Amino acid sequence: MLRPCLVALALLCSGLAVADETVRICNGYGCLVEAEVQFSDARLDEIGRQLAVAVDAENERKILAVVIGRFYGWAGEQSDIRNDRGGNYADAGVPGRMDCLDHSTSTTRLLRLLEARGDLRWHRVLETDVRYFAFVFPAHWSAVIEEKADGEAARFVVDSWFVDNGQPAVILPLDEWKKGAGPDV
Repeated sequence: MLRPCLVALALLCSGLAVADETVRICNGYGCLVEAEVQFSDARLDEIGRQLAVAVDAENERKILAVVIGRFYGWAGEQSDIRNDRGGNYADAGVPGRMDCLDHSTSTTRLLRLLEARGDLRWHRVLETDVRYFAFVFPAHWSAVIEEKADGEAARFVVDSWFVDNGQPAVILPLDEWKKGAGPDV
């Protein structure tokens, strides 16, 4: 039993992180490529501490926007998504570029990781949602969270597609987002 502990200690002392969680991050448009990204226990604990100070659902969303950006920044240290820029045009042709399908899928995976770890106290993670162009054609996808509340619960998109890699995600009420709200990219 002592041997695994010594191996872990040797890895920590050598400067190599011991990864406790792996998340597949999509890129290449339409989740064509998936990078296996590892988050160390220390980084996950840091994120947990940040979210633990939330005093209500609104405050948790503000912190969550920053946390999602941090996750993507760390993922960019391990993959080509470091090249991703907000929208679909600023990063045309570069490896690691991400469209809204890549972002909505990957952000939902990151949110589910937080949910599984018990770090989301004020929200639950839902399936991705889509807004339509001319009420017919799917135009944009995003991750979605719902406030844990008695009665009718408010829903919000967590949309990292609007921003450059590592920047805080945009969090908007789902109804406003469905009507086209969000930064112009």
